[in-house]
Amino acid sequence: MNVELDIALRLGAATLIGAVIGLNRDLHGKPTGVRTLGLVGLGAALVVLASTDFLATLPAVDANPVSRAIQGVLTGIGFLGAGVIVRGGGGRKVQGFTTAALIWLTACMGIVCGLGAWVPAAVAFCLVFLLILGGGSLERHLHTTAERDQSEAG
Repeated sequence: MNVELDIALRLGAATLIGAVIGLNRDLHGKPTGVRTLGLVGLGAALVVLASTDFLATLPAVDANPVSRAIQGVLTGIGFLGAGVIVRGGGGRKVQGFTTAALIWLTACMGIVCGLGAWVPAAVAFCLVFLLILGGGSLERHLHTTAERDQSEAG
């Protein structure tokens, strides 16, 4: 299997698995959904892929400082992401999870670009746009279908 296809399959599988888990959470009324968990799966796979498969191929890169830098970025970015999550409606409605996931994924993309791992960055970039453009429509459609099924059964 060629490298580009392997990268696309790894990133695509992580995105799809995250999206399916997010779909389950969304359909059960939880504050995360298809886009949020799809982005989390994609970001995690992207950083792992870049740090394992591509770190060894970079010329004159000492893995320890790079690994510590990646850990620091991912730890620190969590605080920024947490700042955009807002609880409203008497604490019953939570907003900002997808934005927080996008902030985290953007940091992951920065790490991968910093490593010069261009193929994973390009594949991930395409997957992000599929998720953020299509995930919301899919969630709305499924909510409408589920509400219709519940009203017909009730």
